[in-house]
Formats: sequence, C-alpha cells, structure tokens
Amino acid sequence: MQVVAHKLPTCKDTVKVKMTQHTPPLTFDIKRKLPDTLARTGVISTPHGDIQTPAYIGAATAATMKTLTNAEIDELGAQSILSNTYHLMLRPGADLLAKAGGIHKFMNYHKPMYTDSGGFQVFSLGMAYKKGLDATSHTTKGSSDNAVMSSDQLTKVNKEGVWFKSHLNGDKIFMTPEYSMELQHKIAADIHMAFDELTSPLSGREQIKSALDTTHAWAERSLKRHVELNRLHAEKGEHQQALFGVVQGAREEDFRYESAGFLGGLTLETGEQFDGFGIGGTFQPEELPDVLTWINETLPEGKPRHLLGMGAQPADLFLGVEFGCDTFDCVAPTRQGRNGAIFTYDGRINIKNKKFEDDFTPIDQDCDCYTCLNHTKAYMRHLFKANEVTGMVLASIHNERFVIRTVEEIRQKLNESDAAFWAYKRDFLVRYYGQERAQDFLYTSPKDWQ
Repeated sequence: MQVVAHKLPTCKDTVKVKMTQHTPPLTFDIKRKLPDTLARTGVISTPHGDIQTPAYIGAATAATMKTLTNAEIDELGAQSILSNTYHLMLRPGADLLAKAGGIHKFMNYHKPMYTDSGGFQVFSLGMAYKKGLDATSHTTKGSSDNAVMSSDQLTKVNKEGVWFKSHLNGDKIFMTPEYSMELQHKIAADIHMAFDELTSPLSGREQIKSALDTTHAWAERSLKRHVELNRLHAEKGEHQQALFGVVQGAREEDFRYESAGFLGGLTLETGEQFDGFGIGGTFQPEELPDVLTWINETLPEGKPRHLLGMGAQPADLFLGVEFGCDTFDCVAPTRQGRNGAIFTYDGRINIKNKKFEDDFTPIDQDCDCYTCLNHTKAYMRHLFKANEVTGMVLASIHNERFVIRTVEEIRQKLNESDAAFWAYKRDFLVRYYGQERAQDFLYTSPKDWQ
C-alpha cells in the first residue's frame, strides 16, 4: 500500500481556506429599476471582476470567439464571454484545461467567464428528428408528431442522464448532471449552468412536462455535486464557482411558473441555493414579453438572470432587458458576420450584394468599431467575394461591437432616466425595423409613442 504524506496546513493556509469558504462565488447588486417593468441595472461581481448589467456576453464556444483575438474582444468592450462545455469536453478535453490551471489561464483571458452545461448541444446535435426538424428551430408550425425522435437518433435519454454520440468521431458518451458539473469545474469558469433536458419547439405538453420534471431532478443533482466540488476548491484555497439553475417549460405558462418557482426556491439541506438563473428555450421576439414575465416575476429578484442564446436581432436585447434579464449570449453576431450579414443602425444588410461594389462609405457612419473607422462597404464586399478570411474578421468585429454597444447604451439610458430609456428604445427600433415593424416591440412604451 502506498502511503501518501499530506502537508499539514500552516496558519497562512488555514486563513486562505477560511477566506475562500466565506467568499461567495458571485454577488449581485441592483442599482436602478425601471418603473412598471422588470428592467434593472446592476453589478455581478466574480473572482475575475465585475460585469455591469445589463450586458451582452460574447459567445466563445471553443475557448475563442471565432476569428477574434482576446485583444480584439477587449477592444470591442466585452465584459465577459461564454464557452461551451460540450465542445470543450471533446477538445481539448476538460482534463487538459484543468492541467493548464483552468480556462482563464489556458486562453489567457482574465475577465469573468461563463460555461453552459453542454445540454443544449447534446440534444441539438445528437437528435435526429423526423422530417429534419431541428431542436433549435424557432418555428411554431407543424405538429408535435414531428418532434418525436427517430429510431436512429444519436441521443438516448433516461432518468440518470443522456447517452449521446460525439459529432466528431461517433464515440458514445454518457452525460449526467454530476458529470456536467465535474467537467465545468475542471474548465473552471466563474459561472456554470445546471444540466437540463431540451425539448423541441414542436413538442407536445406531455413531452414538455416529462422533460421539465427531468430538468428539475437534474437541477437538484447538479446543485448537490456543485456544492461538493466547491468544498474541495475551498480546501485547496481555490476560487469558488457559481451555478445557475436553468428555467425550462417551452411556451407553456403554467410550466414556466412551475419551473421558476421550483428552481428559485430549491434549497439543499445544508442551505445552498442557485447563485442565479439561466432561461432556456427558443422564441420569436413577439413571444418574449409573456414568457419572460412569467419567469422573472417568479424568480428571486436579488439574483441575476441570463437569457441563453438570445441576441440574434436587436429586438431580443430590448425585450430581454425590459422584461427582467440581466445578461445575454448568442453566437449569431459572429456567425452572421462570417456569412456576410451585417448589422447596421438602419437594418441588416448583405455585404455581398452588387450594390455595394462601388460604395466607398463605411458599413455604418454611426459605428465606432475598427471596421467602420477604417474600411468601406466596397472593400468588405471584395473580401467576401474573394473568400478572404479578413472579411470574416472585419464583419465579426463590427457585428460584435454593434451588439455590445447597443446593450451598453441601453444600460446607460436606464441609469440616466426612465424617459431616456424609452426614447432610446423608440428611436433605435424605428430606425432599425421601420415604423410599422417597430410597433410590434413598442407596445410597453408610453401611450403617446405608440
């Protein structure tokens, strides 16, 4: 039998452990509320710094924001980024990240970081729905029969966890709430998401309820394992990590109230609760006010709320803030940018269109990003038509800055005054969507603006 000698803790070590044990992994201070709405500004504090909220969290799926360096991310004004547990577990692997000292050290990024649970990718990449239905679809058309998984699906769910096949090499992997927590703690971001079960937008109530019950059971298991792992961090004098429960329930009002109530009140026998909450699901902007109201008027007010995967268009941001969300993440800005779809204050454009061939003006005269200050639409079109990577880089810089700046200005206007926010929302959305379309998102504004 090998005997392992343990170093007795010194007085200094003991103090370090005690300080870590009593230092919360996250605090959230609300600074200002917007009357007659759920909107607020605040500050999320983590071991790697503060996040002024509301804030857009850049999507750095595989420990990088595609096409952008850390220096460029900082230049864009990003306060935080979110990486993907599913992709990181496949490569480079959570063990390697732990060996490097965690994801911050691995990618040399020193601001707050989020990781998701991997659940969304496990289900969305692993499911083979009939008629090609995608788990990420926003459509509400069709029947729930289309949401029944086919016999050749890559994902098999039971109460313990999920069997799925790697989309890289076909390896079979069993993901449980406990395993997701272990992976995320090895990755060592500041904020994690509990493991949940995803449903299709076309799932029927019976399927949604079953998935919701599983999500709640997995949430409790995630929290228990998370607490155990945090205690191990404390013993080593390491940073505590935060965990958000993920509210599900699709577009069903009673299920959303149930999920928010359950997760908001979930308390272990030892007293631990979730540090905040993620909001899962796929929605059209018009659906957000109702769904977010059901959720955010039920969740504890004093904890941050993260709207998962939202920010594909400006309306998402305004509605998310107005109805009580503090942070957002979305892959759309860089993904759309890499395909030539560019956000401007006058609406989205396709930079590949021939009309930009001899347009020697910036993408947006009102934008302060590197791309707009230095290059023209004609040059950008040329890069895309020539399949030059530089075009993707410049488009990503612009789109990310556009979204980050929009949320920055929303936060500034909220802190300034009620009238400043409403005026900014009206002017922005009318300019971006046009008067008629903007009316769909202005109905909570003062009556004289409608």
